[in-house]
This record gives sequence, C-alpha cells and structure tokens, in this order.
Amino acid sequence: MSELNESTPPRREIKSFVKRIGRITAGQKQALETQWPRYGLDYSGTPRDLAATFGNDRPIVLEIGFGNGEALFAAAKADPARNYIGIEVHEPGVGRLLRDADAAGLVNLRVSKHDAVEVPRHEITPGSLAEVRLYFPDPWHKKRHNKRRLIQPPLVAKLAARLKPGGYIHCATDWQPYAEQMLQVLSAEPLLTNTAAGYADKPDYRPLTKFENRGLRLGHGVWDLVFQRRA
Repeated sequence: MSELNESTPPRREIKSFVKRIGRITAGQKQALETQWPRYGLDYSGTPRDLAATFGNDRPIVLEIGFGNGEALFAAAKADPARNYIGIEVHEPGVGRLLRDADAAGLVNLRVSKHDAVEVPRHEITPGSLAEVRLYFPDPWHKKRHNKRRLIQPPLVAKLAARLKPGGYIHCATDWQPYAEQMLQVLSAEPLLTNTAAGYADKPDYRPLTKFENRGLRLGHGVWDLVFQRRA
C-alpha cells in the first residue's frame, strides 16, 4: 500500500451542530463584550489547568451545549461548592448566561464558545471532571443526519476518560429514538456503568426549563440517562 501523500488534505470531521445566526439583544451583546474577560475561556487547544482557572480545586461539572444557559445558571447558583464549565457556540445563549452570571455575582462558572468535541479532547485532562451533562442535544431527526448526533462512541469514550472514578455522565432528551441510541452507546462504553435499569428518574438537580415544560404540556416524553465512571 502506498503512503498517504503529504499534500492530501485531512478528512473533515462531521460537525454535530450548525452555527445559527440568531438575533442577539443589546444586553446579550454588551455582556459578551464586558463579561467575557471574566467568564470566558478562549480556546487554546492545549491542556488547561482547571484549578488555576478557578483559583481552587473544587469538583468540576462540564455542561455541553447549554443553549440559553437556563439549567447551567441554576445549577451553578445553587451549588457554589462545585465549579461549572459550559460549552456553547451560539452567541445569544452565551450572552444571556454571562449577563445572568454577572447579575448574580457567580464566581464558580466559566464558558467556552468552541466546538464541544475539541474542547474535551484537547483542553480537559483525563480524570479531571466530577460530572458531564448533556441536556437535550440536537436530535438530528432525519436518518441521513443521525451521524451528526453528539452522542457517539468516540466522544463518549473521551468524556468517560475525563471523569474521575465515581464521576457521572448525565444525558437527557425528549426524542425517543435518540434516547434509545444514547442508551446503546453509553451501555457499550466499558468505563461506564448504568445507575438505573435502563432510563433514570429525573434527578432533582436538573431543573425543568421553559423548553422542557412546553414539551411536557404537549405530551412529549423526556428520557434521562445517568451513567457512572467505574473505579
């Protein structure tokens, strides 16, 4: 077999998101401009010293794809004993979260506006997280788009490796086919064990967001999955 020509371009990874151009309010824009130096984590592509980032060695929770930040803000505010990192590429949601965090004076929150696959891969070291949360990731409903779903074996393996022994990965979705895929993928990861016989009850710490409440009123189901990193 001939060697790969050095001029051959690398295979482009399939993105799990489309960066929508949403309308950003004046308040959100101002928060991005004024609060990013305080809360923002600029992507470097190199391992990050999380204890130095927060100025302490408290347990760290990573939320991937936090949307408008409603659940992440509530969690960080209610749980000052732990540090929270959120990843989201859509600026209106980031701006809203930064505005709310500033108003509440949160000190245990940091935010990344970068690809949710690259940040854990390059910036978070193995065994450094207490918990990973992925709430209502894009289900990519059409079959031809299923390959874009975030919960796939390679990412789950990386996230599991970045958990401390005994740490948790918690996913939630309101799309049953995606819930079934999540259960299959998480169950197949050797570093993880299911904390329930299938799907888990909604933990008290996951707040009901406006989005979820609207779905429940329309009769939509919601599936939680909570897996633990093996010792």
